[in-house]
Order: sequence, then C-alpha cells, then structure tokens
Amino acid sequence: MHRIFLVVAFLAVSYSVGFRSEGRAQVASVVSPPRDPKMLQVAVDAAIAGTLEKFAGRKLQSNQLAVTLLDLRDPAHPTSAAHRGDVAIYPASVVKLFYLAAAHRWMEDARLQDTPELRRALRDMIVVSYNEATHYVVDLLTGTTSGPELPDAEIDRWFDQRNAVNRYFTSLGYTNINANKKPWCEGPYGRESQSIKRHQPSRNMLTTDATARLLAEIATGQCVTAARCTQMMELLKRTPKVKVTTTDEPEEGQDFTSPGLPPGTKLWSKAGWTSQTRHDAAYLELPNGDRFVLVIFTTDHANEREIIPNLTRNILARLARPAP
Repeated sequence: MHRIFLVVAFLAVSYSVGFRSEGRAQVASVVSPPRDPKMLQVAVDAAIAGTLEKFAGRKLQSNQLAVTLLDLRDPAHPTSAAHRGDVAIYPASVVKLFYLAAAHRWMEDARLQDTPELRRALRDMIVVSYNEATHYVVDLLTGTTSGPELPDAEIDRWFDQRNAVNRYFTSLGYTNINANKKPWCEGPYGRESQSIKRHQPSRNMLTTDATARLLAEIATGQCVTAARCTQMMELLKRTPKVKVTTTDEPEEGQDFTSPGLPPGTKLWSKAGWTSQTRHDAAYLELPNGDRFVLVIFTTDHANEREIIPNLTRNILARLARPAP
C-alpha cells in the first residue's frame, strides 16, 4: 500500500525567495488588499496552541508539528506565516509534488518525451499516490534505475545523476530540501539501499515552507508555464466529502485537510502518510473568495486523524470573512 505524509500547510512563500515571474497567474483578480502577515501569524500561533491543548492527553508536542500558511488574496503580493516552516522533515508522498513539477520542466525543455506512458505514471503518482509509478518517473528524470549493487566509483556516479531534481530546485532558490529517493513500501534493495548507506541525507526531506512555495507557484501559474500548471492542477484536484469508510488507509479527498474545510471549499492537494508521519499540502479556494496554501506536517501521530483538520478549522475560523 502506498503511504502518504500529511502536510497541511497554508503555504507561506519565503520572503527571501518569493514567487518566480515565469508564467502568468491563474488566480482571479484581487478584490481586497492582502492581509497583514502579523494577522496570519496570530492565527497560526493560536491554532497551534489550541491543538496542543486539545491533544495534550495524547502527548502532542509543538516540535511534532510544522505549518506554513500562504494567503493568496493578492497573488502578486502573498503574505505568509509559519510554525517551524524551515525545519526539514521526511515528507513521504508529498515529495511526489516535486517530481511532478520537475517532469513538466523536463518535458517543456524537451529533455523528456511526453508519452502516454509518462502521463499515465504522473496521474497514478499524484491521483492515487502509487509508489511504483513514482519509481518510473524518478528513473526518467534522473537517467538512473534500481538494480544490483555497484562498485564505489559507479555508485557515486549513479548518485550524482540521481541528484538531478535537487539541482533543478536549488537553481530556483529552494533550500533545505532533498528530493532524490524513491518512496518504498517494502525495500529498498541493491543500489538503492547501498546509496542510502553511503550518501547523506539518507532520506527525502522537505520543509513546509518549500512545499508551500511550490504549490503556490503551481496554483498561480508560475511553475514552468501557465499551461503546464493547469495540467498539474487537474491531477491535484480533490473532491472534499464526508468520510464514509472506516478503513485504516486514508483518502486524500476525505481525510487530512478535507474534514476541516467549510462547505463549498474547493481543494487541490497532495498528502503523505506513513507509520510515523501524516502530512498534507493543500491549495484552498473558499466560498467567500479567499485563497490559501496550507501545508501541515505532523510526526509521531500518524493515526491521529483530527490533528490536521483541527488546525485547518481553527486557522480558517480566525481568518474568516463574510462571503460576497
């Protein structure tokens, strides 16, 4: 079964990096001035405090949460707030968002052929979060494959190729992330395991700040091209609905951020879940016209279904305004 880290972050784009100018914004014209970042920070801090109090009996600690909130009321001048937004955390399936963006960059530059098989893999990687589809995409992006162990010199060359996605995002100003590993349910074996032991960091790592920035760039048409952002958003679109099953395996449209949303909210997201983590990265369009990126990572409470919705609900309630 695939596993997903839950990252719920109203993504705040880093002031030091900001939005890229490439592409055109998809978000509608602004109707109100941007919110004061201090207002956003108060909302995030209060939601964190309230959630810690609510889950105190389950020993939830502040260092087990990371949140980034980005207000896109004015997409040209986003405002943000965060709690531990710059802390690198194992992202589970949230890293697939980065592989999706890289694949579209590679296709745009003719470094990767746009084929029906690649499109099938991208869909399965994002819509149903299949790890096997992600393995195929990573192989195409990096020119590497899994397989038997290699001599030291060869595994070092293999690892340099595997770093292609990292080099791309570093060139855009992303920091404190690592996106060069395949997600596994069982495994890894062979050269994958060999490289994990030999090359650091040994796992994929993301911050909620970086994740929020990327999701905001996709949502506003600034990642690769506006047309490609539209294609990526189609894969990320979810249908929020009430939980109707009792299975342990969470669903991206029913779990994570979705239960904390007001009725009528539109949702685009990529979640992640493992035995130790529960994350969601969400772009939200509220009935009142507000637009946010919200990324939340949680650790050591993977089976607590209500932490992310509780944070989401509290943040949105503090920023609520009447519908037009």
